[in-house]
Amino acid sequence: MFVVGKPRHAGLADAIHDYEARAAHYWPLVVIEVKDEPGRGLSPTVVRDREAERMAERIPSDTSIIACDPGGDVLESGAFAEWLKAFRDCAHSVAFVIGGAHGIGDAVRRRATRRLSLAPWTLPHELARLVLAEQLYRAGTIVRGEPYHK
Repeated sequence: MFVVGKPRHAGLADAIHDYEARAAHYWPLVVIEVKDEPGRGLSPTVVRDREAERMAERIPSDTSIIACDPGGDVLESGAFAEWLKAFRDCAHSVAFVIGGAHGIGDAVRRRATRRLSLAPWTLPHELARLVLAEQLYRAGTIVRGEPYHK
């Protein structure tokens, strides 16, 4: 998972790290935080593009990029779990990307093999990270037939 910035709110950071740790029991999960771009005096496009360039430099070329984007595909939890399991079963590397406050820049968006919506609303990037971590954990429990998913 590639994300822009570190969680700034302590309670939200705790929840994010909790669900990322839970998800790591089911999937090989590595979280890479890239520095967010200070936005003073810069357009949202410049901020987005600089953050995307930092991410693009670190994402291996043989990795499928899944851009978390409000305009992306909507999957219910069971379908997401099956889709993720298929990637794992063929040993294919996947990088979920969550952009910063202004979204995902072109350097990453162009390489994305899929766009995935985490909600019908635009979410703050920290909250998007929490939602994705929880859904990764939920997908793991679905695949193993464990009782968390209802």
